[in-house]
Amino acid sequence: MTRQSGLSKERLERVHDVLAGHVEHGAPPGLVAAIVRRGEVHVDAIGTTAVGGHTPLTRDSIFRIASMSKPITAVATLILLEEGRLRLDDPVDGLLPELAGRRVLKRLDGPLDDTVPAERPITVRDLLTFRLGWGIVMAPPGTYPIQAELMALAQGPPDPAGTPPPDEWIRRLGALPLIHQPGAAWMYHTGSDVLGVLIARAAGQPFETFLRERIFEPLGMKDTGFSVPADRIARLVTGYWTDPATGALNLADEPAGGQWSAPPAFPSGGGGLVSTVDDYLAFAQMLLAGGRYDGGRIISRPAIELMTSDELTTAQRAAMTFVPEYWDDHGWGFGVSVVTRRHDLTGVGTYGWDGGLGTSWRNDPTEEMTTVLLTQAAFTSPVPPPAHTDFRNAAYHAIDD
Repeated sequence: MTRQSGLSKERLERVHDVLAGHVEHGAPPGLVAAIVRRGEVHVDAIGTTAVGGHTPLTRDSIFRIASMSKPITAVATLILLEEGRLRLDDPVDGLLPELAGRRVLKRLDGPLDDTVPAERPITVRDLLTFRLGWGIVMAPPGTYPIQAELMALAQGPPDPAGTPPPDEWIRRLGALPLIHQPGAAWMYHTGSDVLGVLIARAAGQPFETFLRERIFEPLGMKDTGFSVPADRIARLVTGYWTDPATGALNLADEPAGGQWSAPPAFPSGGGGLVSTVDDYLAFAQMLLAGGRYDGGRIISRPAIELMTSDELTTAQRAAMTFVPEYWDDHGWGFGVSVVTRRHDLTGVGTYGWDGGLGTSWRNDPTEEMTTVLLTQAAFTSPVPPPAHTDFRNAAYHAIDD
């Protein structure tokens, strides 16, 4: 046992064996995993960058982190809230006039012009908690008229090359009715994309520039951004979709010439970032340290406590259609899920999120532990595949104090 971290060396080797077993069976072809406890860092890179390939994954391999972008967008919003450039419960209409005067669908399957007036404006809190009234509709494509319109705005899998620039995107979104009244129901994803536009307007600079200057550069996140420069593209891991019927991995995105090889027109705060294990650890450890990093401060401890508190009402949790059973013991804060009832080794208060293109992250404040697992085998459902669950379980079993 390492006295400082309270992690067993022998049991950390078991974590490696568990992950190596998943790679040996080809799902995924490779991964990078990290466990950090009380300042001690353990990183494991296993397998290759592509199916049938021979290039080994390394600690500085770059991954599309998809929805693990959402917590970063939330922190950027909190920075502006602390500076008084945004207020949590103010309407967003002043900076986003495209979203003023909302109409709301009478029913999900109804025509887009069958609406009623919104009872109140959308607020910054609504965006952070995903209760603005829009979100990904969890149904087969083409089921509902509003669903098709939202998917055309990349409210589904990340689509860097196919999404219009921010001003056009928010204009087109603002032409659509809401699905729910503001504040009434939780719907996934769209709030983070709207926040990206809001942040740019509140800060008076492009969203990606604000992230770089206020989060990435202070934290030393040198490989995190919305695209991969040509001199680093060899480190970007090949992306795959998982066939839900067979489990086979089908090519989704090549590094060179792929969707993340050039800056996108729309930098998606909901799912557009790429990163490395060490970059994301810097972000996660900053949160776990109450907003401090390397002698500096990104945001305040109270802001992080607010971000990682459950905002959902009992009625909203009961009405969930997005993995309904998940919300029996989880809530939602600002861009992160929060454990509200212990159901496995994970402690109450643990927070984090997954990226549907194959990534996972959690911070456990009680155990003073961060876990990150990066792959590029996309999930076939909102529930992460066995490699992710097995990794987290094995990491907790390595605690030895």
